[in-house]
Amino acid sequence: MSDDSWLPKAFLEQCPACLWIAGAEGVIHEVYGDPSPVFGKGPAELKGRTISKVWTSRFLQALAGETLMLRERHGNATWYITLFPIRRGRQIAYAGGLAREITPWSTAEQELRQTVLGALKAQEFERKMASKFLHDSVGQNLTALGLQLDLVRMDLETLSPETCERISAIQRMLETMMEEVREYSYELNPSTVERAGLRPALDRLTARVRERFTGAVRVNADPSLKIDPKIASALYQIAHEAVQNAVEHASCSVIEIAVASTRNGPILEVRDNGRGFDPEDILGARRGLGLLSMEHYAAQAGLELAISSDRDTGTLVRAALPEAS
Repeated sequence: MSDDSWLPKAFLEQCPACLWIAGAEGVIHEVYGDPSPVFGKGPAELKGRTISKVWTSRFLQALAGETLMLRERHGNATWYITLFPIRRGRQIAYAGGLAREITPWSTAEQELRQTVLGALKAQEFERKMASKFLHDSVGQNLTALGLQLDLVRMDLETLSPETCERISAIQRMLETMMEEVREYSYELNPSTVERAGLRPALDRLTARVRERFTGAVRVNADPSLKIDPKIASALYQIAHEAVQNAVEHASCSVIEIAVASTRNGPILEVRDNGRGFDPEDILGARRGLGLLSMEHYAAQAGLELAISSDRDTGTLVRAALPEAS
């Protein structure tokens, strides 16, 4: 009878997926397979060390009994990552991890993705043209009309005070319309972030959300933060999609938007305390338009996108440059 005791170790080491075991404080104890596509480091560089604050936090969640399912992009590859507790009897002794590459999409999903991306690009162009029309044509004509009414009011000031009062009322209505057109123009224009900056754009976003959302919306971002316009625009679009999803689907009471600056680039996090969703929903064909849109904007700017969700604690959307992850 042959000795197959070598088989489990060979299976783990040669498995196309990457597996690892982390202990207290997120220190890596064992690594099987090639972790470099996910972590940028080989097994020898990882064993006995922590990966990053983000991964340490995730490992601690698993050590606390949670199972996390993540979907992340690293370079041109997409990975499904599962973190789970490893128990010895009733006690949780370690955190286990499994990462498998799922870059080869099914034919149907590839077609859907290309259709969605094409629609998003067309939508961006149409939004920009609509914004230009509202700003250059409608906005300027409303301004000119207000000035003409001002001249008429001054001409009639001594002849017909009652008419002047009506003209003033019309001017106030025009001012309200002009402000609404201006705000909608800013919302439509995808380059607004590049002109105004990320923090002002996020402030405008939260102001609009508060009009229809009864919970709290908070922004934590330094107004003086300098971010490359292309990256800032992508971060804004990702935040916009994440907030929309939270408002429409999460049944949450708090939405938090945070932008942190690191030596290697900015990090965006959008967190809600809603009901979350089944992590399996972000896998395969059940991914919705919101996630596809976020992936599109992240890929355009070279950002890595990570989404984690739990039925009890809500959803976290995170976007950052690979060096800042």
